[in-house]
This record gives sequence, C-alpha cells and structure tokens, in this order.
Amino acid sequence: MKIEKVDGKKKVDNDSKKSAPVNKKNWGEKLLSPFIALKEMFAELSPKYVISVAAAVFFCIFIIGAVLIFADPQPIKYSSNGNVEKKVHVKITRGMTTAEIARQLSDKGVISNSWKFRILSRMRGYDGQMKTGTYTFAMGMSDEEVFEAILNGAKHLARLTIPEGFTVKEIAARLYELDLADKEDFLKAAKDFKAYDYITPNKNVFFAAEGFLFPETYEIESDYSIEEILKMMTEEFDKRLTDEMRAKAKEMNLSIYELVTLASLVEKEVRYEEDRAVVAQVLLKRLKLNMPLQTDATLQYLMDAPKEDVTIEDTKIDSPYNTYQNAGLPPGPVANPGIEAIEAVLNPANTDYLYFVADREGHNHYAYSYEEHLNLVNQYR
Repeated sequence: MKIEKVDGKKKVDNDSKKSAPVNKKNWGEKLLSPFIALKEMFAELSPKYVISVAAAVFFCIFIIGAVLIFADPQPIKYSSNGNVEKKVHVKITRGMTTAEIARQLSDKGVISNSWKFRILSRMRGYDGQMKTGTYTFAMGMSDEEVFEAILNGAKHLARLTIPEGFTVKEIAARLYELDLADKEDFLKAAKDFKAYDYITPNKNVFFAAEGFLFPETYEIESDYSIEEILKMMTEEFDKRLTDEMRAKAKEMNLSIYELVTLASLVEKEVRYEEDRAVVAQVLLKRLKLNMPLQTDATLQYLMDAPKEDVTIEDTKIDSPYNTYQNAGLPPGPVANPGIEAIEAVLNPANTDYLYFVADREGHNHYAYSYEEHLNLVNQYR
C-alpha cells in the first residue's frame, strides 16, 4: 500500500487497498456482533425484569385464548341433505352433572364449546340449578338462551297417541314431533329393550321392543326418560294381555312372542274389521302346511317408505323378514298390533282359504287355490 503526502496529509492508494487480503477473523466478528450485542443486553437486565416481561407475555396469551373461547360464535349447523336443522332434543335427567350436560349439548351441536359452558355455569352459580326435562333447542342458539331454558325448566304435559300398526320408527318420529325424545336415542333404546321374559326376539330383529309398545293415548310429562316411556307402553301391553288370552295362546301352541308377531301381520294386512279373523285363519293354515306366508307386510317393513304395490323384484330381497323367500314367521313383529288383531289370531275364522288379495279400497278377497287367487289379482289389482 502506497502512502503519499498531499498538502501535508496522508493519501492512501485505493488500488493497493482493494488488493489487500481479507481478514477472516474480523469478518466473523462482524457477523456475530448483533448476537453478541443482544447477549450483552440481556446480561445487563435484572432477573426481575425478565420475569415481568415473561408474565406479561403469558397474560396476553391467556387473554387471547379467553376471547377466542368466550367470543366463539355459534355456527348454524346443516343436515346431510343441506337443510338447516330446526331443532334438537336434549334430555336432562336427575343427577346429571354440569360436565355431562355440557357434553350432551356439545354432542348434539347445540353449543360449540363445552368448556366455555362449564366455566360460565361455575362463574354464575348455575351448577346444580339446571332442571330435569326434555328440551328443544334451535341450532345456533346462544349460551344465554340455552341457560335460560334449562334454568327455568318448565314441564309440559303432552298427549301421545299411537295408532294400531305403528312401528317403532313411527313412534320415534311422533315422540320427536312432540318434543318428548330424540329419534335416534329412542331407536337405540328400543333395539335392546326387553321388559318381560316373554319378549324373546330372534337375533335378526331390528328392535326388541317392536310389537310390545301398546297402541294407546298416553299423557306424558316432558321430563320422562326414554326408558320410562318404553316401560309405560310395555306395561300397558302386559296389562291388556289378559290371563284368558295367554291361556288360549298356550292351547294353540303359540308363545306370546309368536302371537304378537302373527297379530302384527294381521294388523298391517287388514284395513276393515271383518277381514281380521279371516286373514288370521289364512296365516295360521299356511303355517300348519309349512307354506311361505308371502305377506307384503314383511316386505314393507324392510323399506324406508311404504309402497302401494310390491314388485317381483321386492320379493327377492335378501332378508329373514322376507316371507316370500322364507317359510314360517318372520324374526319378530313388524308393527305394534292393537287388541283386536291379537284377538283375531286367538279366534280365527272357520274357513279353508289359503290366499287373499286386497283391492284398491282395502277390502280383501279370498281364494282356495292359486289359480283362483291369480284371477282375483287380475280382477282387483
């Protein structure tokens, strides 16, 4: 590097400066200098100051989390078919804790955050104050509206009418309409509900309670549990089935379960009173001859919605309930029969008919032979 004096001052030769070798040690120190400075800065801070800053950070995180929980909006839920679900039924029973209530409300989609619900309940002193009963909630209700409903808990008395021939699914739908029970919860309970020893369903049945929920008009309080409703209806059946009926069934070599299964077929195949005993006789005779019952009622039971006429294709459905493909009785009742249908099985008509077909008005026409039956089918269907 050349240095010259110019006017008494030193002048550095730039070309010589550019060609000078790089000092790697100095370059590394320059890269690390910000971190060294940061280290020195923290070394100068007192532990008390560091703790205060950390506490402030954690407090901010807590506040943000609380805001996210407590300001969480209730979204509108949609059903699988795209329609807004208008109501949800929730049953609160005696002894349930706030945590259990919150979990149920969350599972049903009524509230979006069970922890928020529990915290609010504890802060406001609501724990232990929530009333038992069946509540109907609209999807997207606020927590305030939900609390208001279950803290007031006003009971109401509902009139439940079950017509003869209603299935378990139809009863579940009616209970839902009356805000007495959730449909799916009722179906789940009816699946294995067996209140009496004579309810001995085949393993292939859909609902153990089918056939034993007696058709009647019931007065039901809104806080009745599903089990209490099922028990009430099966108790009514047991009361209506007299000792004389039980003895007559035994004389006919019919168990109570078989009696009710046959009565359910009569109930579904008959529209007019005068046909009950005759249809019962046809079914009993077919069983005696080991002929398939071939009743449309068993096929209709397998369908999501009733059809005016079953088809040849329907008779090929692979199911133990298909009495076109399987001899003997179906695995269990296909409906809940009334007392008249049960009495018709116990007191069948004195005829030898083997076939029947209903016309468009529901009147049955009977035949002794298959050829006669086909003529009636062509005439009335």
